[in-house]
Order: sequence, then C-alpha cells, then structure tokens
Amino acid sequence: MKSIACFSSSVRAACQHTSACFPLNRAPLLCTHLDRRSNVDTTVEHLRATPLRSFHSTHVNTAVVQQVSAAPSSTSVPSPWKRGDEPTVQQLGRRVPKPAARPAPHLPPHSPRANPQSNAAARVNMQALFEGDGIPELCSRLADLPSNDRAEGLATLLGACVEFDLSADSPLVLRLMNECLQLLSHRDLGVAQLCHLGEVSYSLEGHKSAALTEVLDSVGVAVEENVATPGEAVRVYSLLAQCYDPSSPRQMFMLSTLNRHTQRMVHWLKATQVSMILQSLLKLQHRQAITLVLRLCHRASQVFQAFSDEEVIKVLSALMIFGQHDVKLLAAMEKDLPGRLGKCDPELLSTVMEYCMQMRCRSEPIFEAVAENFVCQAEQHSTLQIAKQIVAMGRLNYLPQCSSQMFKKLESILSTRFSQFQPRSLIEVLHACIHLERFPLNYMSKIFSPFFLQRLQAQKEILDKNTLGQLTQLHLATSLECTHYWGPRLPYSLHVKKFSSEDWAFETPVESLFYRRIKGPLILLLGGKLYSSRIFNSQWLHCRCGNLPG
Repeated sequence: MKSIACFSSSVRAACQHTSACFPLNRAPLLCTHLDRRSNVDTTVEHLRATPLRSFHSTHVNTAVVQQVSAAPSSTSVPSPWKRGDEPTVQQLGRRVPKPAARPAPHLPPHSPRANPQSNAAARVNMQALFEGDGIPELCSRLADLPSNDRAEGLATLLGACVEFDLSADSPLVLRLMNECLQLLSHRDLGVAQLCHLGEVSYSLEGHKSAALTEVLDSVGVAVEENVATPGEAVRVYSLLAQCYDPSSPRQMFMLSTLNRHTQRMVHWLKATQVSMILQSLLKLQHRQAITLVLRLCHRASQVFQAFSDEEVIKVLSALMIFGQHDVKLLAAMEKDLPGRLGKCDPELLSTVMEYCMQMRCRSEPIFEAVAENFVCQAEQHSTLQIAKQIVAMGRLNYLPQCSSQMFKKLESILSTRFSQFQPRSLIEVLHACIHLERFPLNYMSKIFSPFFLQRLQAQKEILDKNTLGQLTQLHLATSLECTHYWGPRLPYSLHVKKFSSEDWAFETPVESLFYRRIKGPLILLLGGKLYSSRIFNSQWLHCRCGNLPG
C-alpha cells in the first residue's frame, strides 16, 4: 500500500499536467510543468518518496503543515511530505528567484501525535489546506487520468484523512467519498485498487460504508471469475481480514471461493505471499480452510530459504495455531535453519523450538544448533525465550552433545536472573531438567520455600493440575535420586496422585511397536496393569498407584 505521507503517483501526475499553480490557500501543493525548470532556480524543498507501507503507520510533520499554511506566497514552500533520508523523486513548486537575504525556514522536529494540542492543530491545518476549491480542482485533474490511477489518488487522499482523524461526516471526507462512489460505479477498477479503496473506506466509515459495499461486490465478481493474480489474492485476504463479517452470506461465499482459487495457484505464491495469507487466515479465524493451510505449508517448505526471520516466526506461529505440520517443511527447516540460527533473532530460536515441541519433531540438526547458540548467546535471551528452548529439549528428551556447557550456562543464568523468571516458567525449566536426568538441587529449596509457593499461588486463585504435577514430580525425583538432599519438601497438601496432561508434560511418548514388545514383561514386573509402588528414604514414605495403558 502506498504511503499517505506523500501524494500518490497519480496525484502528482494530475498536478504535473497543468501549467497553472494552485494558490496557496486552495491546495497543499504548488505544481507546474517540469520542462520549464531548466533556466530558473527553485526554492522549494525536495519532495521525497516514502517506501510502500500501510497508512496506519505514517505520520506527517505538523510543524511543516503549519509552515505551509502560514507561509507567504513569495517565499519557498516546504512540502509537508518531505523525508530527509529517502530518495528524491521530483522538485515541485513555484519558480521564483531565490531571495538574497531571507534564510531558509527552520523546521523543528515535531510529531502530530506528540500531544493532544499538536494533534488538534494538525487536524485544523490539514482541514484548512484542503478547504476551498483545491480538492475539486485536484479531483478534476484526476478525472482525466486512467481509472486505476484515479482510484489510487483518491485512496491516498482518504488515507491522509484517516491519519489526521477526520470524521466521516466532515465536508472533505464526504466530497472524496462521493468521488469514490462515482468511480466505483464504472466497475472498471483493478483488484488492488479496489482493496486500497475498501481499506480506507472501512477505516473511515466501518461496515456501514457504501463505498465498502461497492468494493466488496466488485471484488467478489473478480474472485468468482478467477481473474485475481497471486498478488491480488493477497490483497483480498488482507481486506477481508480487516472488514470480514461472518454473518454476511455474500462474504462467506467470497472467502470460500477465494480459498479454492488460492489452492489452484499456490505453486506460484512467493514466500512473502505465503506468510501474508497465513496471517490473514489467522486473523479471520478461518479454521475450515485446512486444505488451503496444508498446501500453504507444503509451499512454505519449497520457498523456506526465501523467508526472512520475521516471516519464519509468523509462518510457524500460524501453523501451531492451526495445528498443521508437513514432513517436507521439517526437512526444509533442518536444511536451512542450522546455518541461520547462529546469528538470528532469539525470538526465532524460541519459536522454532516451540513449534518442534508442539508438533513432536525431534530434529537433531535444529536442536544442536539451538544448543550451541544457547551456550554462546544465552545472556541476550529473555527468560521466556530461555524457558521455551529448555522445555522443548526436555519434553522431547533430547540431550545435545554440548549438554555439559549448556547446563553450566543455564545454572549461571538461573543464579543471576532467578527472580526475573515467572514462577510457572521457572518450574517448567526445572521440570524439563529432570526429563534429561539433570536434578537442579541448588534450586529445590527455593521453589519449595513458603515464599515461592505463596508467590505461585498469588498468580491464580487455584493452582492448575499441570503445575502441581510438575512440582510433585520434582519432589519425587529428589526423593528417589538425591537421597542426600535435606532441604525443604513440597507440602503434602499440594501433591497430586495422578499425572495426566494433553501436551505430554509428564512423560515422553513411546513408539507403539516398542511399547507392545515391553508391555508383557512390564505387567509381570509390576504385578498387573493396576500396580502400586512405595518410595522409602530415611524420613519419608510415599505410596503411588498407576495404571498401564491398554
């Protein structure tokens, strides 16, 4: 989407086709032919073009807007869309000799959203700039351009209205919306331009926007005729993610048709498009499109190397929520990630490990790369990121080759940042250690202390069974394996008698073929499917009952 901090190319083209300059009190720009510029000097600042981005994240310098609205006609007019660090596109303005003694106006840095007063001033000045005959003349210039260019120009102007929080019933917005409705009635706009108009119309007027209704009707026709390109399909998904109404049969049918159309052209999607479609489906909470998600997952495995770190995070997060996994995607991850994880964002490491844990992917290349990164750069990771990495290795029972260095690093971090860990994250980290046959005795006294247990209970009125089960297993592991431990114990009132969870928090799943082979000897050893065990030490006697699965 084009930036609203500058006029679109279509608006500039409309201004360039006229030889007469707009008066200062009639339009925000002074425009003239470019071919007459060779023998004269101009005192205006360069107009800068910003990169393509959403209008929601663009801010215009209020001080510059005020400078334009208050400047006399004989002085230079700085453009309110000037960006000092971006490439120059054109030089527009009135051609007058440069004043000899007048210094260049000083433009202090200022943001329209810095405080309520400046925000209100920005709206007033923006309204003043667009009042009068400036907008009608500009719209008349746009009328001579092709429909798509005209639509882009109108959408850019409406985006500026959104940025300055103009109400939908203001004269300026109503004037522009009428122009949009007239343009939409011709039904000859491209899908990308329709989506741009639909997004700004929804931002201004919401679901009740007449322009949005016209846009959705036109987009629906294009989708039903299967004429949308991959890039246009991405734009339609983004539009629906913003304004989708589940109670509308028309929109539901359009989304289903779009899903089928996207499935047929999934092999032409680029990496960025795959990521954006998955994010849109996630915002739509459209869990019925499982076939499309699976094909997008397969396509992601083919273009995985082209994903940026941020896109990998988005793709894996979406697949975790949808609960889908592809073996080829894991192969692509094993091929590309080990070389990337050494210098990547720590959030990527934790997301990859969380994905592997949820999808039960015990990948040696990935886990080894994560462990090596942990040894070298764990100090730069947040406590939550550390917890996700260690818990995944523990749940999947993977002990890396550099395990000694990894646990030394973990012990160092726990010693220096113990209070920074959330209580539940800390319990999960220590519980993961006992899965790897590492018993964190140095921290048993801390987590079994009354202060820590009170802190744990303060987060929730009632402790969940998973947390109590993890504490109980930590207590049992200490009793069984560390008989020389004489520190505090878990109060008996917090013990649980049965360990069960949906995410395999208490046991490592066994392969079915292997389990069938050892099931008979286990029954003989334990005295039946229903069994009991007793744990003795010098001070404690614990009885536990269990049941072998059938």
